[in-house]
Amino acid sequence: MTSRMLGRVGAALVATVALTGAALTAQTPAQITAPTIVVYKTPTCGCCQKWVEHLQGNGLKVLTQHRDDLSPLRAQHGVPASLTSCHTALVGSYVVEGHVPAADVKRLLSEKPAIKGIAVAGMPIGSPGMEGGTPQKFDTVAFTADGKTTVFARH
Repeated sequence: MTSRMLGRVGAALVATVALTGAALTAQTPAQITAPTIVVYKTPTCGCCQKWVEHLQGNGLKVLTQHRDDLSPLRAQHGVPASLTSCHTALVGSYVVEGHVPAADVKRLLSEKPAIKGIAVAGMPIGSPGMEGGTPQKFDTVAFTADGKTTVFARH
């Protein structure tokens, strides 16, 4: 090979490595267009922060807002009292209450069902943000604006 050919091969290799690196760090279209999840929680709740980290670790964009009392927010957005937990999130036109797995949030955003939101009532051990101890079985429940509920996912 001539030095001119080696120079071209070297330049081609540099370009290939640069493009490959850019492709590996580029965001997917879903990440670019995914709406931000706004999580409302009390300032001192550690399990709520762990749930936020779970969402972020699963590629979701999250903004945290601290509130001392979430009751008015839940009432405003129609969260049934039987489904409340320790934090409330808003994403797009939906409400996400409690320790809902990121996979369920992604499914909600992908399928766009005609519901008000989804919830994991209480704080079941083993749900995202509530790891540790003996995991409990729990359901993610879908709810409508008029308070009807159905099972969205079983865990």
